[in-house]
Amino acid sequence: MSKDSNRKNLRYSLIRPLSNEKWQPISIPVVSILISFIAAALVILLMGKNPMQAFYNLLQGSGILPKPSYAGYKGIATDFLSLLNAMTPLVFASLAVAVALKAGLFNIGVSGQMLVSGFLATILVGYSGLDAIIAKPLVLLIGFIAGGLMGGLVGWLKYRFNIHEVVSTIMLNYIAQYVISFFIHMYYIDPVSRQSKYIGEAARLTLVNVELANLKMDIPLGFILAIITAILLKFVMDKTVVGFEIKAVGSNRNAAKYAGMNVGRNTVLAMGMSGGLAGLAGVTYYLGYFSSIQPKVLSSIGFDSIAVSLLGNSHPIGVIFSSFLVSVIDQGSTYMSSQSGIRQEIASVIIGLILLVSACGEYLKQKVRRLKEKEVERKEIES
Repeated sequence: MSKDSNRKNLRYSLIRPLSNEKWQPISIPVVSILISFIAAALVILLMGKNPMQAFYNLLQGSGILPKPSYAGYKGIATDFLSLLNAMTPLVFASLAVAVALKAGLFNIGVSGQMLVSGFLATILVGYSGLDAIIAKPLVLLIGFIAGGLMGGLVGWLKYRFNIHEVVSTIMLNYIAQYVISFFIHMYYIDPVSRQSKYIGEAARLTLVNVELANLKMDIPLGFILAIITAILLKFVMDKTVVGFEIKAVGSNRNAAKYAGMNVGRNTVLAMGMSGGLAGLAGVTYYLGYFSSIQPKVLSSIGFDSIAVSLLGNSHPIGVIFSSFLVSVIDQGSTYMSSQSGIRQEIASVIIGLILLVSACGEYLKQKVRRLKEKEVERKEIES
């Protein structure tokens, strides 16, 4: 057997795990993550540090592995619940992006939709003094409706006037940012923190400092809802007429229209669903993870969610795992920095590498397909 033939066999054996198209939505992101961590390990080595120790500290800081010691009323459970608390709005935001992508739309306005939903829920419920049993569901309802209306407006502008959703969402982001900042500064500013006044505990979607087993924990009530929403969204997309039509419109608008589907209605519906999920991200962020709003600032979660959704292949279950991974790296970065002597920005480098490689997922699919076809042709010639 020639060296060239050996080389081809080796190359095909390397890509064989990726050749099964059924498993590519899982295998390609996993390979992307592995490549990214190898690249990050090389960066850490060039800094003269131990990458395995750095990754170990990263897991300790995020609550996956135990730390050598903890402060009073703290433990691995408190760190892990803090991780889930930070992860909750990211899951909702990434699902929002995923729904829009299924419809062939690019919702870059998640941050603005989060802000509007969080602000309206704050002033309508957060300052109302309602009992928790009424306030918490009302916060979620207002968040979903406010975000859905804002997203639906983008979908309507897209269909009615052919205004690209990227342009309209960017403009609405700025409008929301500065209008809400004006109202906070005029009517709701806290003179000490220079943020909006803190909401009442009854309206907050995170139970703060709950004492259990001699530990004080922050329990994110929205996390279970986020998981249920992802499962429900998968069912809607895979098993219902609505999901089929949204995906059909996203794949080919002209073909969907020719088949008798209402493209305009499905465009508005998809963006409305996306905005509603972004609204849930907003209330779990501003009335959950935090309890106030910083003026003139859009949450980075709205932009991170685009990359997280792509890493999860726009699949609702994949979004949960990609959100978890990014949250682990983000939450563990401070402890990694303090223990390993590595700058906290390395965590951003790791996330950036993961997202950069995952963005090449389609290229990897095409490359694997070509290599597979060449291997089949070679075997046919040899036989």
